[in-house]
Amino acid sequence: MTQSPNNLGADPRAIAINRATEALLSGAPVALELATLFKEAGHTLALVGGPVRDAILGRLGNDLDFTTSARPDITSKILKKWADAVWETGAQFGTIAAKHGQLTIEITTYRSESYDSNSRKPDVDFGNSIEGDLGRRDFTVNAMALELTTDQPTFIDLFDGVTDLMRRVLRTPGKAEDSFSDDPLRMMRAARFAAQLDFTLDSGVLTAITEMNERITIISAERVHDELVKLIMSNNPRAGLSILVDSGLANIVLPELPKLKLEIDEHHHHKDVYEHTLTVLEQAIALEDRLGGPNLVIRLAALLHDIGKPRTRELIPGGGVSFHHHEVVGARMAKERLRALRFSNDIIKDVSTLVFLHLRFHGYGTGEWTDSAVRRYIRDAGDLLVHLHLLTRADCTTRNKAKAEKLAQTYDSLEERIIQLMEEEELNKIRPDLDGLAIMNILGISPSPIVGKAYQYLLDLRMERGPLGEEAAKAELLTWWNQQQK
Repeated sequence: MTQSPNNLGADPRAIAINRATEALLSGAPVALELATLFKEAGHTLALVGGPVRDAILGRLGNDLDFTTSARPDITSKILKKWADAVWETGAQFGTIAAKHGQLTIEITTYRSESYDSNSRKPDVDFGNSIEGDLGRRDFTVNAMALELTTDQPTFIDLFDGVTDLMRRVLRTPGKAEDSFSDDPLRMMRAARFAAQLDFTLDSGVLTAITEMNERITIISAERVHDELVKLIMSNNPRAGLSILVDSGLANIVLPELPKLKLEIDEHHHHKDVYEHTLTVLEQAIALEDRLGGPNLVIRLAALLHDIGKPRTRELIPGGGVSFHHHEVVGARMAKERLRALRFSNDIIKDVSTLVFLHLRFHGYGTGEWTDSAVRRYIRDAGDLLVHLHLLTRADCTTRNKAKAEKLAQTYDSLEERIIQLMEEEELNKIRPDLDGLAIMNILGISPSPIVGKAYQYLLDLRMERGPLGEEAAKAELLTWWNQQQK
């Protein structure tokens, strides 16, 4: 369906198109500048995909996507006359990127792409019409365009994407099976869009994903990683994760998550770990303003904090279930999964550390924390102390209000103790009272492993008893040294 905005009627769909067109033209005036350049060169240019969709939703951003009849080399020549910077790294796939002021754009030649049954790289063929280009796109809501090189900007919606936007439904332009066969990553993209846009999946889309989920194995871990991060960092990751689990995709890309759906029987009751995990994730997100906004580390830690439970589950005679040391097992599993998904070493380290520490608070009873216990808690958390605060608080999902309030009050008191001790002792800079050089001078030894052992001994004393002062630390060091000589 192709329409000129000024010929539209007054129905809701037409109003949405008109508003979107106005938003695109007023919010991105450079689009018309570019259109003039492409038209003068004898080529077409249209805004397409995400920006058109977002304009209808009232959330147009600073990144614009275009499609054109020009081949990549021609596009690059045109952009170099206009942009501040041009990148040709995606030229083999038809895409040239550029930056103009604060605006980032991508212009892609009309194309059709598909994967064969085993390849991880798509075959790209350039097309000759915008109709063919739109027909190969992932979802109808991303298959709309605003043609800019016609006499009047023309809104193109061949697959009724506006109606799907208004219904908040994800549907493919053609058969879902063909779309997901062409590019299996679109199955994960469906879950991601559901999370980002708060959409539901058309029944045919969900059925196709469920029947074809194993095809995701031909997609590289890096591309799966990118989609998963976007899903987890969305406003509603529960919606996307639920789709991954319900469709079977999670069995392949994040198998630890569906395994949290542990069997519960009448004798051995325990909390639904899968639902608990999604709730912890939501509660962590609600607290992450303390970290400055959306935070990937805390979200991953919340998602993975209990993945060690299935492997450590033991039935207690007479009823009940235990998960001894699931935090230790879970930390190791988190490292393995995040490494397989190509996360950075820093992310892997931070998330696995939080998974390992997430029960530490509960190991100290109902608040009888000694100063040494608080010091160790701070030392072990390190730069992740605030993350651990948030994860520990989010991990309380009990429906017992009195119990929840008591846990919150206990943790409030712990945070107050931490602040007090940090002010008194600068615990974020914990060091022994003697450094390595002083240890060697006092003991009359050269650099060797024994210096490290002495340093650790003094550090443990510092954690246990607080600041000793140099003289007391020297006396303790000499006593320790004499014992080592026996």
